Amino acid sequence: MTDSSPASASTSTGPLKAVSLRELALEELRTRIVLGRIEPGEVRSVISLAEELGVSITPVREAVMDLANRGMVEVIRNRGFRVPVLSEHDLDEIFRIRTLLEAPAMADVVQVLDGAPVPRFRRRAEEITAAAREGDLATFLDKDRQFHLGLLELLGNGRLVTMVAQLRDQARMQGLQKLAEQGELTRSGEEHIALVDAIEAGEGERAVELMRSHLAHSRGIWAGRTESVG
Repeated sequence: MTDSSPASASTSTGPLKAVSLRELALEELRTRIVLGRIEPGEVRSVISLAEELGVSITPVREAVMDLANRGMVEVIRNRGFRVPVLSEHDLDEIFRIRTLLEAPAMADVVQVLDGAPVPRFRRRAEEITAAAREGDLATFLDKDRQFHLGLLELLGNGRLVTMVAQLRDQARMQGLQKLAEQGELTRSGEEHIALVDAIEAGEGERAVELMRSHLAHSRGIWAGRTESVG
């Protein structure tokens, strides 16, 4: 049963600790933005956000500047930053470009692996599905990102990985908690498992089609609805 309590959907466990505070602040902000937990168009103060995260202003300011360079936020002089409002047209553009990049790449992944088992990706797909069933949205998003970018990394094309990562960051996922309760995220997780099956079976054409249909389903998730986009 999906846990719909706020705790299950939280992206933070309290004040950020150790390692690189800038990197931790960056990841926390990126996750909040992609999950739609920072309202698009709302002006946010770096100072108040630093207080929320339990860190000084400097790492948060640096994280905001990094996100601005990625097109995820707009810096407002002397006020803070805001997340740009995305139109349906914007989301369609992101979906189409990701499809052009990721779907045909699956044929190359199949060729590179040549039928070899990929336990790392099967485990990741199972983790995505488990997170979806539990309503753990932050883990769902993190494991999904690792899965998609990890497959592309097998091709040794760093620019491809960077482009897809940026496109993922520019998207928003609206109403994700509601879709988790409806079972749509579990279905998405299971699509990852089917893709791993095709890759291990050496079925390049099937892997391409599965990625294409998965991204179409994801486009609906971005908009907070259940239907796929053809």
